[in-house]
Amino acid sequence: MTHAVPLITLDTLAVGAKATVVHIAPGNPQDDGATLARRLMELGFVPGEQIRMLKRGMPGGEPLAIKVGNATFALRRFEAALVSIQPE
Repeated sequence: MTHAVPLITLDTLAVGAKATVVHIAPGNPQDDGATLARRLMELGFVPGEQIRMLKRGMPGGEPLAIKVGNATFALRRFEAALVSIQPE
């Protein structure tokens, strides 16, 4: 019997933790959420991609520094909340 790790969103990933991108949710349609989801995918947040939470800014924990491949990106929490991940 296998034990499935539940999915979480990227904004809740602990600093230093690694995960795999599973899904990008469309954002709020009133704020052109499809554009935001497309932008995240263009940056490399695509299903199957390995990512790592590098750091959270202070105060308030924004922005989030995320490593995707060889690149590092800063995301706001509401952007990171669109990315469903499976922690390692």
